[in-house]
Amino acid sequence: MFNAQETDACKRLIKLAIEEDLGIDGDVTSRAVIPADQLGKAVLLSRATGVLAGVAAASLVFEAIDPRVIFRPILRDGQRIAHGSPIASVSGSLRSILAAERTALNFLQHLSGIATETNRYVEAVAGLPCRILDTRKTTPGWRLLEKYAVRSGGGSNHRMGLYDGILIKDNHLAALCDKGDPIGYAFQAMLQQRGSEPVDIEVDNLAQFKRVLNGSRMILLDNMSLDDLREAVRLRNAEGASVLLEASGGITLANVRSIAETGVDRISIGAITHSAPALDIALELGA
Repeated sequence: MFNAQETDACKRLIKLAIEEDLGIDGDVTSRAVIPADQLGKAVLLSRATGVLAGVAAASLVFEAIDPRVIFRPILRDGQRIAHGSPIASVSGSLRSILAAERTALNFLQHLSGIATETNRYVEAVAGLPCRILDTRKTTPGWRLLEKYAVRSGGGSNHRMGLYDGILIKDNHLAALCDKGDPIGYAFQAMLQQRGSEPVDIEVDNLAQFKRVLNGSRMILLDNMSLDDLREAVRLRNAEGASVLLEASGGITLANVRSIAETGVDRISIGAITHSAPALDIALELGA
């Protein structure tokens, strides 16, 4: 379930979503055709196979619309679901159920889509000592929830933002191109700012990799070939270094296992958040 920060983030998004969908006048169609005192019940059903995420978000949507609506979870986040799987039931004011329907489904479908896509990659590298991670390529405002969905799908989280982890990337080095030795300058600047704490750094070739092998905590190997990834792993192991090696860039379901088989410790994939298709989930009345 959501932690306190994720719950707060979800409530902020729900507030925006309700304002966007209901506006000032509310659900004018239901108000016109559904009696104010009519009660109803419904069930949230999966229409696809995947991994569930966002049950708490759906519950919070119904609570925000009408605290009197009773939301009963049937399944929990992280569980596999098939076509026809019941996810939760709701009962109460029919107007309230219909007002909450689309927003609740939007949250469930989006987060379950991310969990499902993440799980495909996790399953693709099953049996290998390699973790699947997300990136900062998330929908603005949705990062906490999307990273929660990644965990629901069996993946792991990278840093949450620029504020909670040092990672010297290619554009940092490009900005230091007038320094003569950008990597050396960046490492020295970090030593002055952070002391002897190891840093994380991105490299895109073996020459750069050899420069940073000692003094790094994690090295991100960006868009490297399989041969270069294997060589980086060999060099790390030969040095006896404890640095983690992370592959990134151009990762697909077709090549992720081959990349994991090179011996890298982690693979980070932006597509599991920025390109995951929504999972088909519906609300059916009268269930």
